[in-house]
Amino acid sequence: MKTIMRGLGCVAVVAGALAAASTGAQAQCKTIGGKGTGGSVDSAKFQAYEAMLQGTDWGMWAVWMGSGAKVGVAPGYTVKGLRFKCKPGGWGQECLSQATFCKKA
Repeated sequence: MKTIMRGLGCVAVVAGALAAASTGAQAQCKTIGGKGTGGSVDSAKFQAYEAMLQGTDWGMWAVWMGSGAKVGVAPGYTVKGLRFKCKPGGWGQECLSQATFCKKA
């Protein structure tokens, strides 16, 4: 009986460690949306993407601004599932955006 209980205790510890590890990995990613408006679709996408970067990490946004500010790039992060939905509105065009940003190790 003692052997069975010790074995179950080890299983519980391993399961707890795996749960903690998976929670930590999930905590490194953030799915966020943004909204932008501009005179063209490109400028509205830029504004929407910039809003997502600011909502993810202000420091990364500052690096992004100083290093070329390209939509789809996020210094120190992997960008997954980037998508835009644009339509006439705002200052000419209005875009909604969504992506998942995962911090690189």
